Amino acid sequence: MIVTLTPNPSIDRTVQLSSPLERGGVVRSVTTRDEAGGKGINVAQVVRNGGEQALAVLPGDDDDPLVQRLRNSGLPHLAVPLGAPLRVNLTLAEDDGTTTKINAPGPALAAPVIERLEALLAEQSATASWAALCGSLPPGVPDDWYGRTAERLEAPVALDTSGAALSAAVDRAPERIALIKPNSDELGELMSIAPTEFEGDPKVAGERARPLLERGIGAILLTLGARGALLISTEAVWEAQAPRITARSTVGAGDSSLAGFLLGSLRGEDPAGCLALAVAYGSAAASLPGSRMPAPADLPALPSVRRVA
Repeated sequence: MIVTLTPNPSIDRTVQLSSPLERGGVVRSVTTRDEAGGKGINVAQVVRNGGEQALAVLPGDDDDPLVQRLRNSGLPHLAVPLGAPLRVNLTLAEDDGTTTKINAPGPALAAPVIERLEALLAEQSATASWAALCGSLPPGVPDDWYGRTAERLEAPVALDTSGAALSAAVDRAPERIALIKPNSDELGELMSIAPTEFEGDPKVAGERARPLLERGIGAILLTLGARGALLISTEAVWEAQAPRITARSTVGAGDSSLAGFLLGSLRGEDPAGCLALAVAYGSAAASLPGSRMPAPADLPALPSVRRVA
């Protein structure tokens, strides 16, 4: 089983536009779709779609529209009441796959809610194969909370966040983080290196990322959008190029990549196999409309993976 934590979940509202977005102009919508979202929830949905067990842990009142959607979808979840409505994030989607996201900050989490989420995750991770800590931190949560939480967990930790939350977690508990999943911008910000250093020669990317591995991080799943992804570990650097697709929405592509990697791990795949599934699931998500999460039937052919270092 994979257990996920989404401390700042949202209703993902996707508005499909009839023409390209123009700042200051007027554009008509074609469709509007609301889905329960947030990075950890997306990961759990993809894992469940893939036929494996998943549990989503999140804050949310029992009558919150997001929690009701999770209940109606049948996704196993544990929600900690917080006495405030969860946020709504807006995605404006164009026909060529361009998406513009407007994310709300989310409700503040009081100390008892934070502690209950941490305790629930620790309890559930005792029997899990992975614990995935995903997304931004809402107001009221200290930057190092993911690191503090990782210290309490028995399962291997996969971390998918950015900015101060990523930096503080790596500073606090690098040896407790088995996998991080940044893109080139996020990894560049973490290491104070230009993102382009991670977007060219994969051998150079591996060398630039090595200090994180030396600090104790288990592996880095570096997603590169249409270029595919790298898996960087102390053992080797692997590269998988993304298959050709018609991009319709990038919402949830990174989350699906992480889910694909975890699915591979659950099935006993070697690192190359996990990377191939990560790229396939990320590409599948980008080929789907709105914030729909992929299932095995949506996957393209698995990409080839080569060891580059």
